[in-house]
Amino acid sequence: MTRLHIDWTACRGRGGCTELLEGILRSDDWGYPLGEGGSDVVVPTDRLRDAREAVALCPRMALRIQD
Repeated sequence: MTRLHIDWTACRGRGGCTELLEGILRSDDWGYPLGEGGSDVVVPTDRLRDAREAVALCPRMALRIQD
């Protein structure tokens, strides 16, 4: 099972990941990503490409894929 780890200490709530991973992540009132499972969110196989793109585009390197 592949998970997306969110490092909230590095995140600044810019929202790019929530746009790319709509349906997996949502933004809280301040723009920080939220998902089921807290800071480790399960990524369905058909959304792995989107998750990898979100990791690559995060300006704060606050996302990481965990296999």
